Amino acid sequence: MKVAVFRKEHFNAAHRLYNPAWTDEKNDAVFGKCNNPNYHGHNYELIVQLKGEVNPETGYVYDMKVLSDLIKEQVLSKFDHKNLNLDTEEFKSLIPSAENIAVVIWKILREKIDRNYDLIVRLYETERNFVEYDGN
Repeated sequence: MKVAVFRKEHFNAAHRLYNPAWTDEKNDAVFGKCNNPNYHGHNYELIVQLKGEVNPETGYVYDMKVLSDLIKEQVLSKFDHKNLNLDTEEFKSLIPSAENIAVVIWKILREKIDRNYDLIVRLYETERNFVEYDGN
């Protein structure tokens, strides 16, 4: 019997979508306002899903306090109130699109969470725009 559990967190971060291999004109055409040289920010909503067997001794799939602490230590401490382009190693040479941010978060968490659990990261950049990554 596999059950999915979810933890929702929130962080604020600034970024700029910009490809240094392209001209300014091409960056403007592709990224529009998201290419603002002075950056722009989002109030990101992060949902981490773990799916696994219910432990008969605890009734838990995964201890949610442990998951919350893990997300805070490994993700929020790195990205919250940061300029992703300038303040983080993960995005020094990687465009900090919602897609890439979700993949980076998934990789960070995957290293810390036993592979017996299926892991999915869903990241809301806005209320209407979100991405999801499951490692595939």
